[in-house]
Amino acid sequence: MEGTGPLDDEGGLLVWSTLQGWIAGSPAPGSGPVVACRELAGGTQNHLFHLTRSDGTEMVLRRPPRHPRPNSDETMLREARVLAALTAHAANLPPDADVEPVPHPTFFAVCDDPSVIGTCFHLGSAVDGFNPGSGLEGRYADDPTWQHALGLSLVDAIAALARVDPAAVGLGDLGRPDGWLERQVPRWRALLESYAGTEGYDGPDLPDVDRVGAWLEANRPAEAVIRIIHGDVHLANVMARRDRPEVAALVDWELTTSGDPRLDLGWLLATSRGEGSFPTSAPGFPTWRELVDRYADVSGLPMDDVAWWWTLACYKLGIILEGTNARAAAGRAPAETGRDLHDRAVRLLTMAGHLVDGTVV
Repeated sequence: MEGTGPLDDEGGLLVWSTLQGWIAGSPAPGSGPVVACRELAGGTQNHLFHLTRSDGTEMVLRRPPRHPRPNSDETMLREARVLAALTAHAANLPPDADVEPVPHPTFFAVCDDPSVIGTCFHLGSAVDGFNPGSGLEGRYADDPTWQHALGLSLVDAIAALARVDPAAVGLGDLGRPDGWLERQVPRWRALLESYAGTEGYDGPDLPDVDRVGAWLEANRPAEAVIRIIHGDVHLANVMARRDRPEVAALVDWELTTSGDPRLDLGWLLATSRGEGSFPTSAPGFPTWRELVDRYADVSGLPMDDVAWWWTLACYKLGIILEGTNARAAAGRAPAETGRDLHDRAVRLLTMAGHLVDGTVV
């Protein structure tokens, strides 16, 4: 709503009587009250609002869903902490640095007081770009060279993240680094088993899930390289520049934590090969081998075990998606959504089975 009239409270998601004062006293740029607000499309869990202050300064407010999960505030604060560290890291890079900054929304401020709007939230920059997960626009839609460059730029973005030393940016205590590699399969297997108690759910019908889990355990890499991971790398969590074929920002850092960043690459492979959760049909998108080779070159990490990381991504994401199918069976999620995500989980576990058999997807 433009102008100086009353702002919409967005159905109770924003409380302007307290929010205006908090923003005025925060480190966020600009001056004057917020005079315009609109909710941004694309968020499936959290809410994003584009705010404009009276001096024209724009920013984005990110908050948990209307009905927050038990850990929503903790998640929001962790996300803000990582974005703040990456913003400071980018600002402190010398002009002649041999590393590129991680493309992300610039962090402005975080509110850890739920009394302001009912939940914790944070403010960041408004990214100039579009979400390619919702469809390709402009030259991206019909120029394979732009599609190819965007895919490589996305790999460059996660490789840049892999090169950030957590301890050097104040994130040495992020997540649970010790035993991270050994916990992966047991953690996701236990999550899948936990669905069994869901009312109305007949159990997971996921191909090869037990065989894939056993293969992952038997072929686990000797050690992990612990860095910061985004945790959910796919085209729907990217903003692409309009003026040139390049990632403007990685967005939606809800699942960020410490771990081996090669899982981020595995996640991208799992979700962009045509059988994954968020496939792209763009003919110019790089092949899986191009993505892997580019990542190895930019990150400096060995990729001899790429099939393992790719398989783990399929296993983990498939099990997570099946959770919505279980909730749908109990009436806690739309039935159509449950069926759709179950079908995607089946495709992911089918892909994992091919990888276990040594068949490149």
